[in-house]
This record gives sequence, structure tokens and C-alpha cells, in this order.
Amino acid sequence: MSAHDEMIGQPERPQGVLARFAAFRENKPHIFLLLLMMAVALLMMDPRTWVLLTISGLAMGAMVFLMASGMTLTFGLMNVLNLAHGAFISLGAFAGASVLVWLSSQASEPSLLINLAAILPALGFALVVAGLLGLVFERLVIKPVYGDHLKQILVTVGGSIIIMELIHVVWGPNEIPVPRPEALTGAFLLPEALPVIGGVALEKYRLIAVVLGLAIYGLMTWIIERTRVGILIRAGVESREMVEVQGYRIRLLFLGVFVAGSALAGLGGAMWAMYREIITAHMGDELMISVIVVIILGGLGSIKGCFYGAVLVGLINLYVGYLEPRLAAVATVGLMVGVLMWRPQGLIPVIKV
Repeated sequence: MSAHDEMIGQPERPQGVLARFAAFRENKPHIFLLLLMMAVALLMMDPRTWVLLTISGLAMGAMVFLMASGMTLTFGLMNVLNLAHGAFISLGAFAGASVLVWLSSQASEPSLLINLAAILPALGFALVVAGLLGLVFERLVIKPVYGDHLKQILVTVGGSIIIMELIHVVWGPNEIPVPRPEALTGAFLLPEALPVIGGVALEKYRLIAVVLGLAIYGLMTWIIERTRVGILIRAGVESREMVEVQGYRIRLLFLGVFVAGSALAGLGGAMWAMYREIITAHMGDELMISVIVVIILGGLGSIKGCFYGAVLVGLINLYVGYLEPRLAAVATVGLMVGVLMWRPQGLIPVIKV
């Protein structure tokens, strides 16, 4: 019998297991870190609490992704640093909240179908208002500073201040309560027959946020990776002149990307407004910390990295906030620092085509 035949059927050597583990950690760092975080949290708390916090963390991550994905688009595909992104989030929140207040009679009905008559116009209005502002902002502010990151930082910070002041002019400086549609309040109860987690209450709005976040992520990935428009945009990032020689107007494509990124910020702001049920003009600036952390964590310009980074940020905020509330404020930044010490390029860096 040969040595090879003798090895068949033998238990796998520890070195082989370790090698596979190391390969998994390096090739799928986002999955590795996600599983590690969830496993450690499960060991430190009751399973029922863990399920509740995990669903809530996924919902928070989905909404952060909606807000961060727009900035990921503009930076990853256009190489534009738009630090006014937080202002677009605030604008979307106020635009969506205005429609919800105006349609409060529909929002207060117990029927989901009637509630949709308030929810869909609110989200749509937030998309349109933020997108239109993005169109004007790109033409007046971003267009003159393409290719110069320092000037982009300066002019977008100035633009953010102007937008914030305009929000104060239109809606006032005070906090505004946001009515959450009646059908999105309350929770689902898991069947009591389920082992360990039976009877756990899962908030309806958080579950819907998870579904919406997954849908937007899938749509964005499909457009960028599978459609002709996505291919042209990625090619334009690599060689703008080559795309223009082929007869395509790359400037219009980039304008469309910026408008889409702004609209996504507005959509995320409207979703966050219903999540928190109270908004301020500076809420976008406060959320920008999480947005920037997510973008750096996932890999600059990576949509997939942005998605997983947002999920990790949402989970660590809820896990740490439950286990040690005093550390919740630094958990997000601590996660980013830890990942960058391990992988300076981020979890899923962009692969240039």
C-alpha cells in the first residue's frame, strides 16, 4: 500500500485545519469578523437577548448602509470626497417627516395599505428632494474641484453649513417629532414553541429596515456589476478619455452617480427619522461619524464592504451598549482602528477593472 493510500481516511492534521482557518480569515475577512463578533456576544449574554440585539443591530446597520452607500458611490466611482453628505441625510429626514406630518391621518390608520399612502410618498419625496439638491450641488460646488481632494473637503464643508442653515430657515432650529406609521409600530412575537428564543418580540420597523437595506444592496450591486451603465462608470473611473473616445458622455454618468448618491442619503435620512421618531438639523453631522467609519472599515469605495461594515457597526453598537453602556460611544471607532491595524486596506477593498 502506498503512502498516499495510507493517508486516505486518516483524520485531518491540525496544520491543515489551521491553514484552512487562516485562508478563510484572509479570503473572507468580513464573514470571519461577523461570525466572531456574533459568537463572542452570544457567549456573554442570554440567547433571547442576543437574538433581540442581533435583529436590532442588523436594522441599525441596514439604515446606516442606506446613508453610507451614497457616499461610497461618489467616492468609489467618482473619487469625490463629499463631506456635505450629512446635510443631505438631514434634508431627507426633514423632507420625509414633512410628508408624514401632512399625511398623518393615513399614517395613524392601523391598515398597512393605508399607511403605505403616507410611507411611500414620504420616502419618495425624500429621494427627490435630496436628489435635486445633489444635482445643483454637483453643478455648482463639485464640478469645479474634480480631482482636488483638498478643495473638495473645503467647499463641501462650506456647502454643508449652508444647507444646515437653509434647513433652519425652512423648518426652524427646534427638534421635530416624527410620527411613525401605525402599521410599523409594535412587534412580532416568535412562537412560544421555539426552543430558547420562543416569545421574543421582534420590532416590526426593524425587520422592515433589514429587508429594505438588503434590497437596496442587491440592486446597487446588480447595477454596478451586471449592467452596461455600471461597466461604463467603472471604466470611466479607470480611463475617462477611453470611454469618451467611444462616444459616451462620462460627465453625465458621473452626474447621475452623484445624484443617486445624494438621493440614497435622503432615503436613509427619512428611514432614520422614522426609526428615532425625532429629528434635528444636525442629525446628519452626528451620523457622519458612523458613515465615515463604515466606508473606511469596508474598504474605500467598496459597496460590498460598505454593506458589511454597516452591519458590523450596527451590531457592535447594540452589543457593547448592552454589555457596557459607557463604552458604546467608542465601540465604533475602536472597531475601525482594530480592523485597520489588521487590514489597512479595509475588509473588502475595491478591485480595479
